[in-house]
Amino acid sequence: MADLTQSPRAPFKAVFDLIKTPWAVIVAILIAVAILDPGNLTEVITFAGKALAHTGQYILFAVLLLSYLKATGAEVMVARAFEGRETRMILLAALFGGLAPFCSCEVIPFIAGLLALGAPLSAVMAFWLSSPLIDPPTLLITAGALGWPFAIGKAVAAVALGLFGGFVVRTMTRSGVLTQPLRNYQPTGCGSCGPKQEDKPVWKFWHDPARRNRFRSEFFRNGLFLLKWLALAYVLEALLINYVPADLIARAVGGDGVLPIIIAALVGMPAYLNSYVAPPLLAGLMEQGMSAGAAMSFMIAGAVSSIPAMAAVWSLVRPKVFVTYLGLGIVGAVIAGIIFQMI
Repeated sequence: MADLTQSPRAPFKAVFDLIKTPWAVIVAILIAVAILDPGNLTEVITFAGKALAHTGQYILFAVLLLSYLKATGAEVMVARAFEGRETRMILLAALFGGLAPFCSCEVIPFIAGLLALGAPLSAVMAFWLSSPLIDPPTLLITAGALGWPFAIGKAVAAVALGLFGGFVVRTMTRSGVLTQPLRNYQPTGCGSCGPKQEDKPVWKFWHDPARRNRFRSEFFRNGLFLLKWLALAYVLEALLINYVPADLIARAVGGDGVLPIIIAALVGMPAYLNSYVAPPLLAGLMEQGMSAGAAMSFMIAGAVSSIPAMAAVWSLVRPKVFVTYLGLGIVGAVIAGIIFQMI
């Protein structure tokens, strides 16, 4: 017998909710490619699959670590470790971000874990901004293609952008502009069931059925959340690589002065700019007249604020934090380009 209490709009709402999911968007994109450009479908799927598989190791590690900390109650220790040390954490996060070999999408699992554990948004933002810009392999590749001055300039810009973003966010947080950065994160279970400040971690959590359940719940919830959004991010990245060549975007930027630097940041923002491919590309463009400042601005903006990165960030944090992240990336890229041009 039909359930007369069910709203007649319920089935439509269920369908609409399904359409809004990242999985549905991914399927729609792949169907569109299959219809409009069937010869490229395999390449799009292969690229997105390989990129997701590569990032999967970071997702697995981050989700396992987060689930373990949640199940043991160790997040209290993590949160306590940040108390009264925000300035030091911003400094260390900006410096260590330059050593972490993560692109703007690969860093998302770690950012999600840090925010979920209560780490200060200012320190997280410092790491978030600096990490995609430089790492030891990228430093050497950049030096080989563009010279050591450009490579060192980019490394300094990465740390400086992290510090700039960290202290700006700290000021905004203290003024009440940015609160509760995560968009959807809610601890499993009731809000009062979490560990108290006086609680001690239970490292061998598997002896406690409730903690085992907490581990499983956190693992699947966080894992699926990150997997679906990063899958969408890499499908978008594959589209950018196949249909929007980075050299065509960069060729629109040339000449001297501040305006090309600003344009380079705005054009580079949505572009896919792999840190290993970008240096040779920009070397050729600089030989054709692209200024060093515009190249620096384009490279930084592309690394921090590409469309795949923005898709992942949008899924993770509230709109105010997203706009702040985006604004800091663009402003930082322009400032770095202007300073590098002057030097």
